[in-house]
This record gives sequence, C-alpha cells and structure tokens, in this order.
Amino acid sequence: MRIRLPLIVLLVLTFVAPPSAQVPQAPAATAQERVDADVLWKIRREATDRSQLMQTLQVLTDVYGPRLTGSPQLKAAMEWVVTQTTGWGLKNAHLEPWDFGHPGWTNERLSIHIVSPVKDALVAEALAWTPGTAGPVTADTMMLELPTRPTQAQLTQFFDAQRARVKGRIVLVGAPQKVDVTIVPPAKRREDAEVRAQFERDTPAGGGPPQMPAAPNGDVVPPARVAEQLDAFLVSAGAVARINDAGRDHGQIRAFNNRTFDINKAVPTVVMRNEDYGRVWRLMATGRTVQLDMHIVNQMHPEGRTQHNVVAEIPGTDKAAEVVMLGGHLDAWHSATGATDNAVGSATMLEAIRILQAIGVKPRRTIRVALWGGEEQGLLGSQAYVKQHFGTAENPKPEFAGFAGYFNIDSGTGRARGMTVFGPSDAARILREATAPFADNGFLGANATSSRRRGGSDHTSFNAAGLPGIGVSQDPIEYGTHTWHTNLDTYERVIEDDAKQSAMVIAAAVYQLAMRDQLLPRLEGAALPKLPTQ
Repeated sequence: MRIRLPLIVLLVLTFVAPPSAQVPQAPAATAQERVDADVLWKIRREATDRSQLMQTLQVLTDVYGPRLTGSPQLKAAMEWVVTQTTGWGLKNAHLEPWDFGHPGWTNERLSIHIVSPVKDALVAEALAWTPGTAGPVTADTMMLELPTRPTQAQLTQFFDAQRARVKGRIVLVGAPQKVDVTIVPPAKRREDAEVRAQFERDTPAGGGPPQMPAAPNGDVVPPARVAEQLDAFLVSAGAVARINDAGRDHGQIRAFNNRTFDINKAVPTVVMRNEDYGRVWRLMATGRTVQLDMHIVNQMHPEGRTQHNVVAEIPGTDKAAEVVMLGGHLDAWHSATGATDNAVGSATMLEAIRILQAIGVKPRRTIRVALWGGEEQGLLGSQAYVKQHFGTAENPKPEFAGFAGYFNIDSGTGRARGMTVFGPSDAARILREATAPFADNGFLGANATSSRRRGGSDHTSFNAAGLPGIGVSQDPIEYGTHTWHTNLDTYERVIEDDAKQSAMVIAAAVYQLAMRDQLLPRLEGAALPKLPTQ
C-alpha cells in the first residue's frame, strides 16, 4: 500500500492554502466538471474542525440501539433525527409511514446458565420474533441432528421417533460447527492500486445473465420447508426451548429472526456462541446429563406493523423541484447496538448534510437525506419510498423525471474509497471528476453499473426503478469478519477519522449534483436493461 503523510500533516498542508487555491482536478483531457474550490475548502474545514458525527453516532447507538425494525427504539431514533435535523436548520423533517405487516419485537432480558454437571454462565442472543420463557425455567438438554436432505417420509419418520424425547427438554439443534483458527486475517485496508483499477473503469459493468438454480430433486424436502417443519415439531412436541450454534469464532453471534414473524410458530430460541454450544454438546456426547437454567423476556409491539422512513432537506433554489438524495438504513439487528451496520452510515450521511447546511450552501436542487427502516428484512423501507415517490422507468410518477441521484453508505466503519453509479459511463466520469480533489483522503474514483437487480443495500431499490443509485465502497476494516450483524457491533468499533473523511467526500459529491446545469445522465431507452424478475 502506498504510504501517505499522517493526517495532521495533510490538514496543515490543506489549511495553509487560501480558499481560492486551485483544487486538484482530473486530467485535463477529461476534466469537464466545474468544481467549486471555495465550497470544497469550507466542507473540509467544517468536517474537520466542527464535526458532530461522533455525537450523532453515540446517540444512535448508546441511547437508541438496538434499532430492530418494528421496535420502539427505531421509531424513537427516527423522531430524534427529526428534532436534531430541525435544530440544524434543515426543513421538512418528518417520518413517512410504510406497511411492515408484522408486529414489532424486542428482547428485554436473557440469561442462560449451565447448572449441572458444572455451573457457569453461557453467552447467547435471542432469535427475533420468538417467544420468551414462562419465567425462569430449568430443564435437561438433548441433541437433535436432522437427517441430511431428507424426503418427506424420512423427515416425518424422524420427527415421530424423537417426539417423546423432546417434551420438557431444551433442544440443541445440529452438531457444533468446527470453526478453524484464522492464521492469516483478511486485510483491513484496500491497496490503492486495487481501488484505482476498480474505479477507473469507464465501461458500465452489467449485471450479467441471471443464474438459473439447479433443478430441485422432487423427493427431497427443500431446506426452508425443513426449517418450517422443525419449528412446528418443536412446538407440538412440547420443547422448552431451542438453542442454535452461532458457528463463529471468538464469541461472535449472529442472531436473525423466525422467518414467519409469528411467535406462536416457534419455541423460545437462542443462538449460543460456538464455544459454549460445543461445551454443552460434548458433555452430552460423553454421556453426561446437562441441565440449563434459562430466562428470556421478549415483548411484542403491535404498533410495529406500521414502520417509517425519516427524511429532512435543504430546499433548492431555481431547480427546487429536482432532488439529490443521500442516506442509509437506520434499522439494525438486535444482538448489539448496530454501530457499523448501520449507525455509522446514518451518522455519516447526517453529518454530510449538516456540513452543507452549516457552511450556508444555496443548492439549485433540493438536497434530501433519508434514513430507512426495514433494510435488514429486504430493503423494505427504501422500496416503499421509491414506489411511493418515483415509480419505475416503465411506470414513472411525476417526481421520477427530476431525480438527480441517491448516495448510499452501508459497509461499516471504513473510509469511502469509491462509488458505483447505476447509469452510463458518463455518470461515473462526472462523479470521478467531482471527487478527484479527495484523492488525498484515499477516495479514488467511480465506476458504473447497468444492473437493476436489488440486493446489498438501499441504493439498489433506486437502481431497480431505473434511477441513479450510487453505492459507496469502503475499506473493509473488520466489517465482514467481526461486526457485520454480530453482537460485537458497537460504538467502540467505529474509526472516527474514517467516518469524517467519508462525510467530507459525500458532501462534496452531493453538492456537485445539486449544482450542475443538467441532471446526472441515466440509462434510458434501449440502453436501459429490463427489470429482472426476482
């Protein structure tokens, strides 16, 4: 990796130059964007000297985390955003409802101890949308290993054989996973040469032909159906509780949800760290009777069926009916406080629009920040927003024509390194030139995609509609290895300087799109791929 000057030296070098100093530009052969050097100077100063990013992050995590979709914490966090952005001087801050269709759920208490043949505290997280226990319960454990790729007859026979054993037991489902020691950990920073190679492309990257799944074996029960039948079996057989193996190293736990969102279709369920799960399993495997004491308190929230997105904006001037958007999802899984996924992304986007408001920009287009709910359950909040406001290229609503782009960040604490825009190569060139002055921050360009397939994060809700969604690529840090959806995703795992640098470059890119004479180019007509079926 290319060695850069320490940040303090860069800041000194930046700030000793007068505001009117020439901002670095892309090579003269392709530089066509007019970049306002004075505004970029002000953005850098505000982002560096008067940042409020970490204060915002602390409130979103420590005060309102976790922020599971449907929970009171998520709504309270959004209401705080309305108050905070209004205090910054933004306009039209409000919540916009959408239909989640499921009640909310929260875990209020969870304790689990092994009481025989040894005594110790065990580490686990509740599976969302499962019931709690009826007060503290103590019960023997049992092992349950399902047959591999069973037919319906084999699965039914297996459940019938196990039914009498399950009643009154805490059931460990599946043998412990063997988690190997990581000898060479993945890199936390990306090499500059690798980033440049990715974001210097001018040719749009297509989505590729859809991958056809292998033809199912008609005699084998699909995994989703096996899981559904297992839940129903444990309920009907009278299991006290269920324990799943987290299957990750160093105590990491990812706990998601009962897919039916119906607590009547599952028993109290926890995901236990691999180290404790393996210990309990081995004790049973060597002939010992294991007894656990468990207490889980979960609450349902019927009002969670109606969920919200939160928006606020800086009104535009002569092109106020057109809009540039930036945002990220505010919801998070419940095992931790959702810092790197995605409170830091939300805080970064709030900071970017706060910076622009604080330096007094008068954008031609309206700049709107949006924080979404329901991303973790399938991009639900952003899909609802796009459908309500914009429609699709095939069936557009009036706001569709004036949309200038949506910037999204959702890959942890690492600093922004590049952007991918749904659009022609010229859209990527515009973003590349607009952000060229931030190469000293490690931001190295933009490329294009023509894929309308949803997935990954909320910018693809815009892509699917045929609108220019812009995904921000970041350094990985420990996102995929330690914090993504785990019980370790807390405030302590955020790198402050990285988040500040991201807010800085995003603010500059947003401002550029808000001030251009023309909208960001789009894929239109024959160049626009058909919306894939999914």
